[in-house]
Amino acid sequence: MRDLFPVLRVLGVLLVFFACSMAVPLAVSWFVQDGVWQAWPAAMLTTMVVGLLLWLLMRQHKQELHPRHGVILVTLVWVCLPLSAALPMMLIYHQQGEHLSFTHAYFEAVSGLTTSGASVLRNLDGLPISLHIWRTFLQWLGGMGILILAVAIMPLLGVGGSQLFRAEAAGPVKDTKLTPRITSTAKGLWGVYAVFSVSCFAAFWLAGMPPLEAMMHMFTTVSLGGLSPHDASFGYFRSPLLEGIAFIFMVAASCNFALYFVAMRKGHWRGFWRDPEMRATVGVLLCGGLLVSALLWFKGVYDLLDALRYGMFNAVSVATTTGFATTDYLTWPVFAPVFMLILSGMATSAGSTGGGIKMMRMLILFSQARRELTRLVHPRAVQPVVLGARVVDNRMIFAVLAYMLVYGGTIVLLSMVLMLTDLDPITAVSAVIASVHCVGPGLGAVGPASTYAVLTDFQIWVCTLGMLLGRLEILSFLALLTPAFWRR
Repeated sequence: MRDLFPVLRVLGVLLVFFACSMAVPLAVSWFVQDGVWQAWPAAMLTTMVVGLLLWLLMRQHKQELHPRHGVILVTLVWVCLPLSAALPMMLIYHQQGEHLSFTHAYFEAVSGLTTSGASVLRNLDGLPISLHIWRTFLQWLGGMGILILAVAIMPLLGVGGSQLFRAEAAGPVKDTKLTPRITSTAKGLWGVYAVFSVSCFAAFWLAGMPPLEAMMHMFTTVSLGGLSPHDASFGYFRSPLLEGIAFIFMVAASCNFALYFVAMRKGHWRGFWRDPEMRATVGVLLCGGLLVSALLWFKGVYDLLDALRYGMFNAVSVATTTGFATTDYLTWPVFAPVFMLILSGMATSAGSTGGGIKMMRMLILFSQARRELTRLVHPRAVQPVVLGARVVDNRMIFAVLAYMLVYGGTIVLLSMVLMLTDLDPITAVSAVIASVHCVGPGLGAVGPASTYAVLTDFQIWVCTLGMLLGRLEILSFLALLTPAFWRR
């Protein structure tokens, strides 16, 4: 048990930092006088006290974190921080004389931090503005990763950051070091993220969004989160210009942020355009959007221009795991929403803010399949798996195959659990896929025109688990359940 003390010490410091982040919605609540500002100091103080107690009790344990410490800490962070994030939501509802259950509040908080975009809240347009700032700000924090932000300021925590970076980084890029020091790498990634954020905010603002609206939609666009302060989601604005801006930033945020960092640092973009994962990601997004648009035009759902507008935006929104909607796309021909949900599993890059399997894994799988087909014809041929100009190590191939096996098993298992509760198959399977991919809206009863509030508490907990597993990329969480993990 003492082996976990260094982890609890860092968790305490992170809780204190997380409490400080509540100053953002507190300031907005005070400025606009939305009538619920008292909830924020109470939630902030509670979180800070818990964090300080953990730090004070464990402050003597400053040893370097080991690889398994990183896995434990990243799991604790993604399970415990939503507890704190849910507290102000429950206090605000209580202050307004309404009730928000712990199940719904925790689901909403997990959806925010994992950038899923699923919601159980109704009448969004009537909720206090500070609550919307908090929901969307959670997505911005979770987009690049809370622990990667912590690594950027790791000297303050007194431990090395490499184990946290590897535990938090999404996709098969965990050992990538863009600079000699992992702290500088984390700062560089967050620096690029900040540039994207400022640019997106300015674009929305100049295109006509009020400042607070621009800030909230910036939070959810660059993080590929998709939570909206409006029941009509992005369709509230009915603006092709705003949709075009969001489209550009969704595509940009679906690519590996490490490529942007290297391109900005070296001052040229040749390496960026040569990256096979980036080309595949952008190609799949654009081709997928065009296919959906063509279908809508051929089926007579819209004229050509509207088909391009609605098809491209909604297809890219779902494929990038953002989850914005400008219309109820479940009324489209059934191929379109199903195809869009399938795209959400592959159309984002490793190192981006998106969820899903990641394009790099798909490229490795396709290359491995091609190699096996070649071996059927030429059994003695030596044909390594190549990604771009690099030979992929067999250990990475095995890791990808293991991930895909566990990923498929997770989808099937959670879907069967939901169907055991008499949920219809379309809603059950799509809700699980949308949760594990961190998309938000699914099909059936949890489509873009509805919310997850139609589910029972047990079904909501299953979807909550799916979001956490998707954000932790499944294997990190399952490793905690193996006896070998706890052997010293």
